[in-house]
Amino acid sequence: MATNEQTALPPESVSLIAGRLQAVRQAIAAAAVAAGRDPAAITLIGVSKFFPANMAAEACRLGLTDLGENRVQEMLEKSSELAGAGLNPAWHLIGTLQKNKVRQIIGRTALIHSVDSLPLLEEISRRSMEHNLVTDILLQVNTSGEATKHGFTPADLPAAASAALALPAIALRGLMTMAPLFENPDDTLPVFAQTRELFCAVAGQVGAAAACDILSMGMSHDFRQAIACGATHVRIGSAIFGPRL
Repeated sequence: MATNEQTALPPESVSLIAGRLQAVRQAIAAAAVAAGRDPAAITLIGVSKFFPANMAAEACRLGLTDLGENRVQEMLEKSSELAGAGLNPAWHLIGTLQKNKVRQIIGRTALIHSVDSLPLLEEISRRSMEHNLVTDILLQVNTSGEATKHGFTPADLPAAASAALALPAIALRGLMTMAPLFENPDDTLPVFAQTRELFCAVAGQVGAAAACDILSMGMSHDFRQAIACGATHVRIGSAIFGPRL
């Protein structure tokens, strides 16, 4: 159970996180400039999954404003613990979301990145209506076609976007994808470039009626390539927090 008391990190651990965070921010800025983009247009999401809450809290104290979690329960526990310490980052759910977990997170996230089915869309809409609020979501697209990854196929994406637009209490903000883990990160470029094309097509579907302006792609090993292909949000864990145990 989460508590409001946190074990303080030793100074050397704080220094490590500070140094990594600074290096990541510098790398994001360099990648944006190289792509002719404004570094301020890139949102850094620190992926704190499997790391203790005190590490996530320290990253927030160092200026990180967005945190991402894969699991609903872990997100809820950490958000409660950080709030007890006076820290309220924007929480992003980036992992697979089961329908029976939706009711637990409505109103608790800044953005759900991983909407991967029509039944899930409908459940988010229903639960959002119950709470009289609008939930920002991204459609997850499996651009690479890997059987191990979730998401709509590129062929199914237009219908999924149409369904999202027809449902109340949902704001379709864009797309999310995960590229294969290649030894050479440049091999992700075709996946990211195709996802950018799909994103532009979905934004065209949405039109001027709402903001469809988020393209979430790129992690610790390939965020530079994702930024080169237009990512607005990058999800970075180990490059900030270190290797997971």
